[in-house]
Amino acid sequence: MFPALHRRVGDVLLPGDEFSPEADDSISLTEHVKPEKVVCGPGLRRSGARLLYVPAKGETVIGIVTVKSGDVFKVDCGEEQASLSYLAFEGATKRNRPNVQVGDLVFAQFIIANKDMEPELVCMDSSGRANGMGVFGGGGLLFSVSLGLVRRLLSPHSKVLSDLQQLFPCELVVGMNGRLWVKSSRVQQTLVIANLLQSCDTMTAQQRRELFRRVAQGAL
Repeated sequence: MFPALHRRVGDVLLPGDEFSPEADDSISLTEHVKPEKVVCGPGLRRSGARLLYVPAKGETVIGIVTVKSGDVFKVDCGEEQASLSYLAFEGATKRNRPNVQVGDLVFAQFIIANKDMEPELVCMDSSGRANGMGVFGGGGLLFSVSLGLVRRLLSPHSKVLSDLQQLFPCELVVGMNGRLWVKSSRVQQTLVIANLLQSCDTMTAQQRRELFRRVAQGAL
């Protein structure tokens, strides 16, 4: 029973991917059969469209600075607050402190993330380089999407991202905590891009292509 499922063993399916049972994947209402269950076995993870983000070491997130307290900033990463030292920026010293204000957006990486300690962020890689991290966000728009869409955007050769860039060239920052920041040449375009990305959250690949086609033709 369910031969279509057996043929897809080992495949990776993300939210929005199309998957339908075939005609013979059915249960007879007249014959006595034992239905099979489609479940996640031990060691497998079933991810819904929207999940609570759990900080993980090495992941990059978009945070909002909420408090300046001595040598440490407090950063809102979604469900949890994380600490960020003023020395955790490229080139920062006691005399050369980074210009970080409450309300600023930071793109940062977790170096400590476990249930027994407060999460800690840095804005540089292991070699001390910023590598795209730090304070950012002037003139753009911050919004939230599902963690499933984040994985699709960060996947190699992301079709969502490539199709979007063909419509509207833009700057896009993707945080693993479900936050996106986007900036285009015009405010109106920025709002359209944000709406498109949020719409992709609940669309199949075919629906997304149709939506992007209509936008490209000026139908929306």
